Amino acid sequence: MEQELEKRKIEEEEEEKWVLDASKDYKGRVPLRASTGSWKASLFVLTIEFSERVSFLGIAINLISYLTKVIHEDLNTAAKNVNYWTGTTTLIPLIGGFLADAYTGRFLMILLSSLVYIMGLSLLTMSQFIPSLKPCNINLCHQPRKLHIVVFFLSLYSISLGTGGYKPCLQSFGADQYDDDNTQERKKKMSFFNWWNFSLCFALLLGSTLVVYVQDDFGWGTASLVITIFMTLTVMTFYVGKSFYRYRRPEGNPLTPVFQVLIAAIRKRKLSHPSSPSMLYQVSKSESHGRLLSHTSRLRFLDKAAIIEDKNVEENENPWRLATVTRVEETKLLLNVIPIWVTSLIVGICVAQATTLFVKQAAAMNLKISNNSFNVPPASITSFAAIGTLIVVPIYDKIIVPILRKVTGNERGISILQRMGIGLTFIVIVMVVAALVESKRLRMDATEKKTMSVVWLIPQYLLIGFGDSFSLVALQEYFYDQVPDSMRSLGMALYLSVIGVGNFLSSFLITIVDHVTGKNGKAWIGKDINSSHLDRFYWLLAVISALNLCVYVFLAKRYTYKTVQRRTLENDDVDINIIMP
Repeated sequence: MEQELEKRKIEEEEEEKWVLDASKDYKGRVPLRASTGSWKASLFVLTIEFSERVSFLGIAINLISYLTKVIHEDLNTAAKNVNYWTGTTTLIPLIGGFLADAYTGRFLMILLSSLVYIMGLSLLTMSQFIPSLKPCNINLCHQPRKLHIVVFFLSLYSISLGTGGYKPCLQSFGADQYDDDNTQERKKKMSFFNWWNFSLCFALLLGSTLVVYVQDDFGWGTASLVITIFMTLTVMTFYVGKSFYRYRRPEGNPLTPVFQVLIAAIRKRKLSHPSSPSMLYQVSKSESHGRLLSHTSRLRFLDKAAIIEDKNVEENENPWRLATVTRVEETKLLLNVIPIWVTSLIVGICVAQATTLFVKQAAAMNLKISNNSFNVPPASITSFAAIGTLIVVPIYDKIIVPILRKVTGNERGISILQRMGIGLTFIVIVMVVAALVESKRLRMDATEKKTMSVVWLIPQYLLIGFGDSFSLVALQEYFYDQVPDSMRSLGMALYLSVIGVGNFLSSFLITIVDHVTGKNGKAWIGKDINSSHLDRFYWLLAVISALNLCVYVFLAKRYTYKTVQRRTLENDDVDINIIMP
């Protein structure tokens, strides 16, 4: 008996050396835990993400200033163009994520899209240095060349195209470096999402201060050249780390199993539900290439796809007539994502204000922090959102989460949707504060003939940072964990689409509000910031955000999380169900 226990212990220790989650190393072998994955691999991923965010945010934050000052667009048109570009940039990843999951794999998609991204940055740089592509031949440009406008927007949308494959794959590739069946690595993965957002906000801080400073004082050409070189170097560094990574092979079109479940359920719609879920069709772990999901009671109509019919074997083996419980549950996951995605769009709408209307507010204010200080670039005020996140993330990850784990027994401290709900609450507060500050600014400008200090915008930007620490991180975790394992790149693309669709909705709202209020001759969003009534627009967003929060709470209370069948060494290799909240 002792010999058997000793033998089993040795086998368990040997098994623990290897990562048995269907991932491979760069030579196509089963990865060795000690030499692959975890922080040693994800640090390379964080580095390339940091450089990309510095590049992207350095452009995005100051873009509205470039469009109004160099290309001479009015505020309304410039705000919509920024929203269209940002929206496109965050919607194209739906295509890139699908292609990566189905055909190319994440690593290859990251490399290919990085090259397209660098081409876009190079084109942007050339539009500032090549004489025939420059806005004009003088420093103060009243009417830029049409060729410059074409090349400038072509470079922007080339960056969007590169982002389409880059963004959905990079974060999911980083999370793939952690084994969900290993308790320690699973906890590290939860921290990975926090520190991912930390590095993103550090990039925002750098992009909104240093890059914007270089753009305003040395020109967009110098700034574009620097970020192009920086991006190129980090892409090369990312490639050098390939031996440390764990890779997931693409599994074909991830939407096919979903359609198979829907069609099988429709075909068997007249059948009665079995008396016990155990009678539904499910393969064994030895036959499965991935993790198995346990049955849940939601959307029971889809369970009919897993009912075994009393027919010949060939029909039962047809995936369009019979699906496993895991496939059925994966389809349920996707359908449950839809209402959460819809109620998350308010995050994207409010994030859009931080880089458009908030920046134009700053431009109309006193940009000196103190009497003797230099003028702060308007776009640099967004750095306080990054500072807010940089303050909250370490405190939350290192202090609050360990305490909450002891109190709630949840590995995350609180559930993903609870964390998201806190972020949505912050959004309501941000829009209320923004409305109050803008009301005061307009009163000071109209009655006292004074220019309000830009310091007044700091609280709303700090609150945005606090809220992002909860809402954005929770969204990232949600769209990685609560989608089928074969669709994780597409899941991250859905997260990005929240920001993208939010930007389009913001532009739509601006258009509608401008049309409706403009009929009375007092448009809320006019050509000039001082003749506008942005405070009323912010109050409108505050009301919409509050109503959205109520709907979200209603949905979150009724949400059922993914339940994974997992083998653990601590439980004598017995299958157990683990809920992923």
